[in-house]
Amino acid sequence: MFIDQARIQLKAGNGGSGVLSFRREKFVPKGGPDGGDGGKGGDIYFKVDAAINTLLEFRYKRSFKAESGRYGEGARKTGHSGEDLIIPVPVGTIVKDVDSGRVLADLVEDGEIFMIARGGQGGRGNTRFATSTNRAPRKFEPGRPGEEKVVDLELKLLADVGLVGLPNAGKSTLLSRLSNARPKIADYPFTTLEPHLGIVSPGEFRSFVMADIPGLIEGAHAGKGLGHRFLKHIERTRLLVMMVDASTPKPNQAIKVLEKELGEYSQVLANCPKIFVLSKCDLLQADAKRSKKFQHGISALTGQGLKELVEDLWSKLRNQK
Repeated sequence: MFIDQARIQLKAGNGGSGVLSFRREKFVPKGGPDGGDGGKGGDIYFKVDAAINTLLEFRYKRSFKAESGRYGEGARKTGHSGEDLIIPVPVGTIVKDVDSGRVLADLVEDGEIFMIARGGQGGRGNTRFATSTNRAPRKFEPGRPGEEKVVDLELKLLADVGLVGLPNAGKSTLLSRLSNARPKIADYPFTTLEPHLGIVSPGEFRSFVMADIPGLIEGAHAGKGLGHRFLKHIERTRLLVMMVDASTPKPNQAIKVLEKELGEYSQVLANCPKIFVLSKCDLLQADAKRSKKFQHGISALTGQGLKELVEDLWSKLRNQK
């Protein structure tokens, strides 16, 4: 199951309290203060893990708490600090503060670590309050509370190339032919219900990541159909492949619908470089002509034009800054 949004509660560890203590030794009936400080509360971190590709875990666990620091001890011993809590998240996770709506982090590198909640400092023991005029202080401090936050996690997949098209345009079939991804494929609209990633290899030591999202329909930017929810997953792509079924009566009109929906949803997508592809060309008659708008005519079924398409994609990606 693909989950790309989650809201979770975080509580860093509280600091341990300082302690009120005095030396008690033989022949020293009135020893001085020796109360130690409390330990620091544990921090909470997010750590990017490339082996995770969904926020599914946060559907079942929504509250996370780090360990609190221990109380100080006599003999000026500081209490043990609470253990930090490290929460693994997928590559491409955006962390937003619920109260302010501010983006706190955009985690895109495998192994990247981000502190999201700081643990409380330990309180001071009575040793810290001894002075020349007060040699037996009975004062100590409680530990400070750890930070509490409620955050929204939003996953945006990272891909070099995004496949965009109306439902049943052949995007999933193309992805399955060019990569190791195995999305569900069938001859009816909305077969794809979640985004899929695949690694395409144009040759030795050359590869790029391709993403397939559910098909778009007119009004998708306003929430119609299924694709609107997943448009965010192609906002990070460097290149878009705009696919239209060759059997579509008016392929140029279909392209206009797709471009309008992308532009209405995000200016980033509107400005993203695009390649226009006519799919399922095995359905065309031998003398059929395609519009000059389309740079490639392909058939994922027969393999027609796939090599040329991949080489063109690789060339454009390589030439980008």
